[in-house]
Amino acid sequence: MLVKREELVTRFFKYAQVPSQSKPNGGLVVPSTESQWAMIRLLQEECETLGLVDLHVSDKAVLTGRLPAHVPDDFSGRVPAVGFCAHVDTVDVSLSPEVHPQVIHAYDGGDIVLNEAANIVMKRDEHPELAPYEGQDIIVSDGTSVLGADNKSAIANIMTALHTLVEDSSLYHGDIYVAFVPDEECGLFGSKSMDYTKFPVDFAYTIDSCELGEVVYETFNAGSGTVTIHGVSAHPMSAKGVLVNPTLVAVDFINMFNREETPECTEGKEGYIWCQGVQSNQSTAIVFLNIRDHDKLKYEAKKDLIEANVKQLQALYPRATITCELSDTYGNIADAITEDNKKAIDYVYEAMDRLGITPKTIAMRGGTDGSFISTQGILTPNYFTGALNFHSKYEFLPIDSFYKSYEMTLTLIRLIYEKALVR
Repeated sequence: MLVKREELVTRFFKYAQVPSQSKPNGGLVVPSTESQWAMIRLLQEECETLGLVDLHVSDKAVLTGRLPAHVPDDFSGRVPAVGFCAHVDTVDVSLSPEVHPQVIHAYDGGDIVLNEAANIVMKRDEHPELAPYEGQDIIVSDGTSVLGADNKSAIANIMTALHTLVEDSSLYHGDIYVAFVPDEECGLFGSKSMDYTKFPVDFAYTIDSCELGEVVYETFNAGSGTVTIHGVSAHPMSAKGVLVNPTLVAVDFINMFNREETPECTEGKEGYIWCQGVQSNQSTAIVFLNIRDHDKLKYEAKKDLIEANVKQLQALYPRATITCELSDTYGNIADAITEDNKKAIDYVYEAMDRLGITPKTIAMRGGTDGSFISTQGILTPNYFTGALNFHSKYEFLPIDSFYKSYEMTLTLIRLIYEKALVR
């Protein structure tokens, strides 16, 4: 246990210190940053060393590979092929791309000085989520960046698990596929660009949730909308009856929506339409919308509402030219559940039971790579990394929880093999 715990932490430090922020660009270039290639090349080398086969790196920096099945000579069944997916990018939240992780040994329950020189302190009274981890070793950043446990803790988890399976011949398993992808944080563009013939699994898992015990198999259905308004420009001296101000038209459009159905007014499984931004000048305004709902029918109804409001706006301003573009970003993992594949979720709860972990099932108000992968016919639920405060300089990773996440991965692999024995 101690050796693997140390390997897990060592790998995390190694990966966290490789800068790999992604940059939102609408998927025009994948990966969105050259730095993500460094992580992919590092992982490619490590996978080669571990003996993975069918390794492939795409021109979009997607790395896939397979650890061949290892079963007894007299085994006559079929073990389902399982996949594990993690993203190599860290989020860009206007903090440094350089991550400097550090370990707080036996956290004493008080404030944590992340960076004495810069006077960056994680105050205990502002972060009650620290309380359960008193006495434990915790990994934190130096306060100038996110920690990067989202999602490099998952990468360390997967790579340590693969190493464990390779070095211990008593651990039997079926084919294990891995996919390391870029640009999850800015639109799941890595998983969207995957060649799924190179990921031929029965089901898969992402390890991209937070605290110990979290399980996610429900996510938003997600889409985006862009409404472009071309007005009529005119000089103020002759504007009466001529000028159609696209900025004011955009304001009228935004006000057509229910203010109670926005992110700041909703929770749980309540969906929303979010006006994320407006770009405008004298001739053109562009309104950017995010559309979210766990319920597929309600999600589609929100898209219909946007189109209906655009038609109403056009009727109000017939001399303007108004267009609307809607696109789907990802789906609800739950919509991919069938009688044949729901065992992938059952295994998560059985693994937690074996490990003495209390499940915390969450309907995520967001998505993971698994939200898109599931739309490709591969059910891909998500479980915890152990980290808290993703996308924040106050992100932290309790090592005990981190180790439990690694144990989850190994236990799932063993469960899948054991279930094949009794069929």
